[in-house]
Amino acid sequence: MARYSRIAVARTMAETGMVPLFYHPDVELGKQVLKACYEGGARLMEFTARGDFAHEVFTELNKYALQELPGMIMGVGSITDASAASFYMQLGANFIVTPSLREDIAVTCNRRKVLYSPGCGSLTEINRAEELGVEIIKLFPGSTYGPGFVKAIKGPQPWTSIMPTGGVDTSEVNLKAWFSAGVTCVGMGSQLISKEILEKRDFAKLTDTVKEVLGVIQGLVK
Repeated sequence: MARYSRIAVARTMAETGMVPLFYHPDVELGKQVLKACYEGGARLMEFTARGDFAHEVFTELNKYALQELPGMIMGVGSITDASAASFYMQLGANFIVTPSLREDIAVTCNRRKVLYSPGCGSLTEINRAEELGVEIIKLFPGSTYGPGFVKAIKGPQPWTSIMPTGGVDTSEVNLKAWFSAGVTCVGMGSQLISKEILEKRDFAKLTDTVKEVLGVIQGLVK
């Protein structure tokens, strides 16, 4: 069962400004990545459940977060149907992220007051997601739309909260473009948790990078 309500998760997303995305089949590696992000100041992690037996890895990482990393909120991404969403919520997922808008998943998450963030790519999809109770819209893929799309949406709909994923990197220039356009937070995967960091097991570098990125974001939203 989720330990954090959707409102609490949405608030944490807005307060920290970043959601790291990560998947790896190695549980011990995952724990080190999770710990490094936590020590850098991240308080959310989207586990992108894309591999075989991914639920077993998520279960162990979520247990680790609950026992060792107080305040770390674990969610699951790359979900494509309501049954998978329900299954991961039973394993303790505190938020569900999907690549596209799925109304069946919105209903499933709302029933348990778990935050649902669907990938949307048009104003029509965004409006429908908000009608279904979505607090934070995932703009996906962010690289296809860019900050200009966010700015255009925020004009007539200043209440819309957007989290671009894909097309976001760790540079101040890129982050400034997104936050100046009005995003609530950003999702960052391989641009943050790079292949090089994983290969070298350079978790100290990951902690430093997370800390730097969060510092830049906090400077931009003041």
